[in-house]
Amino acid sequence: MSRIAKYPVELPKGVEATIRPEAITVKGPLGSLTQALNGDVIVNEDGGKLSFIVANDSRQAKAMSGTLRALVANMVTGVSQGFERRLNLVGVGYRAQIQGTQVKLQLGFSHDISHALPVGVKAECPTQTEVVLKGVDKQVVGQVAAEIRAYRPPEPYKGKGVRYANERVVIKETKKK
Repeated sequence: MSRIAKYPVELPKGVEATIRPEAITVKGPLGSLTQALNGDVIVNEDGGKLSFIVANDSRQAKAMSGTLRALVANMVTGVSQGFERRLNLVGVGYRAQIQGTQVKLQLGFSHDISHALPVGVKAECPTQTEVVLKGVDKQVVGQVAAEIRAYRPPEPYKGKGVRYANERVVIKETKKK
């Protein structure tokens, strides 16, 4: 069995889980999320803790128990606290602004880029060169951040581009004559 699946997921105050044979739904103050279940893992709720038990002895079932436990733990964190991803725009003239459900980016191209935000993701611009993405679903927030970063990833010579707030870009040395 997975080492991760041995540890139960605790449900904080205000979060409740509904377990059905086909899916598990977690509801909290920030929203609700649903994860599909398969027959390889049995989910039990006991006193505010969710435990994950392998249904059979197959390698697939053992792997899925840890995966499902991690997904449900992220769901519980998402509906109770939420997830946040920060992006920094580094470069002369690089800026961002929020227009409704779109992020308008000026990244040195001849045109502006408008990136539509999916349902459940909110964006803020504390400064012109910083974008903060917030949401309940960790996967969706990370995917939106990766799509925005892909428009202009940091280049290795000057470090210009869109980067994550905690990303360290290694700057290469330029050619010498």
